[in-house]
Amino acid sequence: MTDAKAYRLDDQIGYVLRRVTQRHLAIFAAAIPEVTTTQFAVLARLVEIGPQSQNHLGRATAMDAATIKGVVDRLTKLGYVETRADPADRRRLTVSLTEAGERLFADRVGTALSVSAETVAPLTAEEAAQLSALLARLT
Repeated sequence: MTDAKAYRLDDQIGYVLRRVTQRHLAIFAAAIPEVTTTQFAVLARLVEIGPQSQNHLGRATAMDAATIKGVVDRLTKLGYVETRADPADRRRLTVSLTEAGERLFADRVGTALSVSAETVAPLTAEEAAQLSALLARLT
């Protein structure tokens, strides 16, 4: 059995990542109040790869089926995406950006880049690049 006193919460990667995520989410929410980070991720992925089945979009944004459904439903209510039944398989929904969604993304992409820069602002440019590379290896 490991000594319980050896476990220090502030040294645990999951705890530190959660705190960094909370900081990033707060910065994002203040800068881009129209949508959440997960909603913006869907908009970004649709800009990048075009209309997708809801299932594929979930995989492309690292969201499970229930999460992507909720995100797409909320974005649809906001008028940023629309869904259509796939003519080849009516059970499958294809998600695409609306003009409002394209406009929001175009208007906010610069702000989103600034949010990312602000999140890593305590680091040097070299440290930020190293952190990004290390985190990419963990995904």
